[in-house]
Amino acid sequence: MGTEKKSTRLVVLDMAGTTVADDGLVERSFDAAVAELDVVQGSPAHRTMVDYVRATMGESKISVFRHLFPTEEQAQRGNRAFEAAYARSVGEGHCAALPGAEDAIGALRAAGLAVVLTTGFSGPTQQLIIEALGWQGIADLVLCPADAGGRGRPYPDLALAALLRTGAADDVRELAVVGDTGYDMRCGVSAGAGVVAGVLTGAHDAERLRADGASQVLGSVAELPALLLGAERAAAVR
Repeated sequence: MGTEKKSTRLVVLDMAGTTVADDGLVERSFDAAVAELDVVQGSPAHRTMVDYVRATMGESKISVFRHLFPTEEQAQRGNRAFEAAYARSVGEGHCAALPGAEDAIGALRAAGLAVVLTTGFSGPTQQLIIEALGWQGIADLVLCPADAGGRGRPYPDLALAALLRTGAADDVRELAVVGDTGYDMRCGVSAGAGVVAGVLTGAHDAERLRADGASQVLGSVAELPALLLGAERAAAVR
């Protein structure tokens, strides 16, 4: 394989923290979930769990619960409670697109790039978010871990599934993976993506993003069209 730079043809975008505002919803939903498993908020056990949740933002949520609890039954109970709490928050209107996200996705697609939205949430929760935002049809494809064999980030599966399912790129170097967590970066690196871009609107800071392989760190997803298309082309398709 040659080392020449490839133009981006497929963009894999994370949702919560990257294109969708989080505003603490993940942590609040986690607190509600572990309370149902008799974990006392503010206890040493709870603080240890929250630290792990923060460190692994971007990972499949069921995988997080499997790490934190000793039995599959507890992990499944916790995950169901988490999804229910998050769904309640979305239903109450606590769900919004990050500034510039819709315009950025529109500019990329107008320029001929395919866009896939990915998440660590379950498929039903992902669809709930999309419906709440009115984002049906905003992307070429949406994927959750179950759509890629069950493994979420930091594995490359979601990014590679996006490439295989869309057929939008002939080479992994034509792939851009974008997210707000170190696990998003590790997913992109493992997939061989030509661009692995971190954004500072979510869970992790620039140091963590770069440590996990970010080739670029952006203030927000609004800056992505200029990065991938060049400023003049990005402006022309807006």
